[in-house]
Amino acid sequence: MGAAGVIPHQVRPVTFWQSTNGKKVIMAVTGCMMFLFVIGHMLGNLQMFEAPEHINAYGHFLHNLGELLWLERGVMLLAITLHIITTVQLALRSKAARPIGYSRKEAINSSYASRTMYWSGPIVLAFIIFHLLQFTAGYLHPQATFVEGDVYGNVVAGFKVWWVSAWYIFAMGLLGFHLSHGIWSMFQSVGLAGKRQTPLLKKAAQAIAVLIVLGYMSIPISVYLGFVK
Repeated sequence: MGAAGVIPHQVRPVTFWQSTNGKKVIMAVTGCMMFLFVIGHMLGNLQMFEAPEHINAYGHFLHNLGELLWLERGVMLLAITLHIITTVQLALRSKAARPIGYSRKEAINSSYASRTMYWSGPIVLAFIIFHLLQFTAGYLHPQATFVEGDVYGNVVAGFKVWWVSAWYIFAMGLLGFHLSHGIWSMFQSVGLAGKRQTPLLKKAAQAIAVLIVLGYMSIPISVYLGFVK
């Protein structure tokens, strides 16, 4: 009986992008980038509670960044795209690993925020697009005239429309749910959250999310109630 030659099967190494851990790291890093942007944008928006020339000067400063502003927008667009792609891919992998659903589905050890991550993200993205078209491009500015360079006046005019303020507040609420889960899971994805740290990180994430949401919501509420005019 002759010995048959055995040809070893070569297994192609899994790349960083293909690996589950790699996707989790990408999702965490891009999430961190967007979180920092949310903080910076909120601080800029809160200048609405100062004199009109302050936020108008802030808008003028951003406009004069020119190519740097477009570079920043491009980086953020790439981060958002990668964040969405990795989130969807990880969700599909999780579903494929458990193709047969539970006969009785219960929310065990999961929060409402974590269970709404996959649909709150697209809704917030839709809000961002609407927000840019309204206050940055001026294409959607219901019941008011968009004035180039008058950030203060455009914001006041926009939020005087009740459904614009309501849509903004609703989207910020979803953003809060998204952040409360995303902030602590970001540390978990990169292996920095152990069993002891997780409860503390969850509480800290919830507190940070609440502060951010209140900061954003305070503007349309103040405008609609006439405190800012």
